[in-house]
Amino acid sequence: MGFVNKVNESIWTGRTDDTGDRASFRYHQVVELANIEQVSGGCAIIGFECEEGVRRNKGRLGAAEAPNALRGGLANLPWRFSENARIFDVGNIACDGEDLESAQQQLGEAVAAILAKDAKSVILGGGHETLYGHYLGVRKAIGKDATLGIINIDAHFDLRPYDEQPSSGTMFRQILESDPNARYFVAGIQRYGNTQELFDRADLLGVTYVHEDEMIPGHLDKLMEALEDFMAQHDAVMLTLCTDVLNAAFAPGVSAPSPFGLDPSTVRAIIRKVAGHGKTRSFDICEVNPALDEGGRTVKLGAHFVNEAIVGLMK
Repeated sequence: MGFVNKVNESIWTGRTDDTGDRASFRYHQVVELANIEQVSGGCAIIGFECEEGVRRNKGRLGAAEAPNALRGGLANLPWRFSENARIFDVGNIACDGEDLESAQQQLGEAVAAILAKDAKSVILGGGHETLYGHYLGVRKAIGKDATLGIINIDAHFDLRPYDEQPSSGTMFRQILESDPNARYFVAGIQRYGNTQELFDRADLLGVTYVHEDEMIPGHLDKLMEALEDFMAQHDAVMLTLCTDVLNAAFAPGVSAPSPFGLDPSTVRAIIRKVAGHGKTRSFDICEVNPALDEGGRTVKLGAHFVNEAIVGLMK
């Protein structure tokens, strides 16, 4: 796994309330910087420093800086787990120039290796092209015959054509057209953030989707039932969050901000539901863009979402 670059331990710094009482510890006091070979159970964080897919999709650049920024936001959060719980940071994979495909393959190999260590995987993107590398790793880990449920929290389908080249807008079409044992559920779809062709493509590919304006805080019972039914139908589940699904008032630092996005409490509820399910193997967060963030709000919110995912995955 020589393609994974270690992170500088100075990223994991924060307030220290006590140096001996584990009940007072924060993430920066418990995270273990490790090689993948050293991972054993628990949860392992890996970053994907890549925005080539966003560039190809003509989006606003800056998401490649998110992995380390999210670590910085996570570092100071309280660590509220059992004495034996372990959290590893295995480093970052960086895209070499425009070679997105190789970077995605490398991420897939790393995710598969983490899952083989009986650990859950948390991937810090990067553009949403992160998802395809994430998928490659989960598929390798569970085998080609296992059924895989992919749950996406997103304003967009990401089902664009990939005839010329893959991008951050093509991943789910790539998967669904090549993998007969994968199914796709997306929550947060914007009615006017996707063309009619994309809605038609989603229907053709058997995608389950829920519109953003149907997801009202405090009235999510039907959504939660639909998620439970979807997860029950598959051998394994993976979860991906594209932060442009959020209302821009809460998350201005994204490639494609939306004035009608979701409330953070709704996204948190979905993460809790899916990450806490016994079949869920991994989580990724994508499209956080520190270069466009106002006052670090999106990074801070993203770090809290990562914590929620880790809490669920480590139940």
